[in-house]
Amino acid sequence: MRALTWHGKRDVRVETVPDPTIQEPADVIVRITSSGLCGSDLHLYEVLGPFLEPGDILGHEPMGVVEETGSDVTALKPGDRVVIPFNVSCGTCWMCGQGLHSQCETTQNRDRGMGATLFGYTKLYGQMPGGQAEFLRVPFGNTLPVKVPDGPPDERFVFLSDVLPTAWQAVDYAAVPDGGTLVVLGLGPIGDMACRIALHRGAGQVIGVDLVPERLERARRNGVRALDLREHGKKIGDTIRDLTDGRGADSVVDAVGMEAHGAPAGRLAHQMVGLLPGPVAEKLMERAGVDRLAALYTAIDVVRRGGTISLSGVYGGMTDPMPMLTLFDKQIQLRMGQANVHRWVPDILPLLTDQDPLGVDGFATHTVPLEDAPEAYKTFQDKADGMIKTLFRPGVAA
Repeated sequence: MRALTWHGKRDVRVETVPDPTIQEPADVIVRITSSGLCGSDLHLYEVLGPFLEPGDILGHEPMGVVEETGSDVTALKPGDRVVIPFNVSCGTCWMCGQGLHSQCETTQNRDRGMGATLFGYTKLYGQMPGGQAEFLRVPFGNTLPVKVPDGPPDERFVFLSDVLPTAWQAVDYAAVPDGGTLVVLGLGPIGDMACRIALHRGAGQVIGVDLVPERLERARRNGVRALDLREHGKKIGDTIRDLTDGRGADSVVDAVGMEAHGAPAGRLAHQMVGLLPGPVAEKLMERAGVDRLAALYTAIDVVRRGGTISLSGVYGGMTDPMPMLTLFDKQIQLRMGQANVHRWVPDILPLLTDQDPLGVDGFATHTVPLEDAPEAYKTFQDKADGMIKTLFRPGVAA
């Protein structure tokens, strides 16, 4: 089969690799029809190389059609259409029973001290082959895949794999009061969808902050008060307080994480880690980290006293100190974590109708053949060509 494989910093290639096979009785083989390109994939493209090996298959936002089932699979049959959550979760352990599928006890990476395995995402999270490929082996065939109806286009459902539940959890954790104000830092796919979900769930005002013109304009079209960070800069906190009776936002979603703009030290750390031998870089990243907390500091500044911050952007280390005095003095609540996909599917799936209240139809700005994936990674990294969300189509000619 053809698959997108990692070979080094900013070096991903579409290659022919062996087809996956049934390895356990509960496995299914899925023929991938669509697979998303995620901002987290750029972490692999740019800085998380020490945790990858050449030939690793990337991608964790797939959907497709069941081709083959293991002998113990009763919930699916060949021909069924499914979305694959990015968490590899069993659905039956104690953690899954608490709705914490990202902490699944069956697939936790205890040797690394990390949570549940993820598709297509480094040795830290199980090194499970990903879904930017023509076929994917999916374990826990009776409980992990999400069966969806035939008929509507893939775009109606594919975002159930990551974008929709990640954004839904971000808003839920933010605990926006009815009619309250939510600030979303970062208007990439997760931040953009978080804005839509917050408005759908009754937020009175949603303020989005970014510095990419296409992202700002897209958010404005959906009823968001979009602020250009290039214009407001370090005064962004004052601007938001002016819009919220001087108090600040009730809730903030940080959808930026380690991709924060305007942090030269963070970019330099990324570059330096890329020059180190793999084992040395791996230890440095695990123990020190390479990111700076620019977006989180902004969130702490703009949230009101007694408000809530929800982190959905990924942070990678421990380099900068947390401003504990400010967090304590402002009585800020802080929630975070990988999205627990299955926890939110019952809330989201009924909204994926022809009425399309969350605007999933047309959410992708680019749809390209899988063969064009390397160029798409570069375009997405450069924030060029208006690219906000890309879907790959395996099996489609370039």
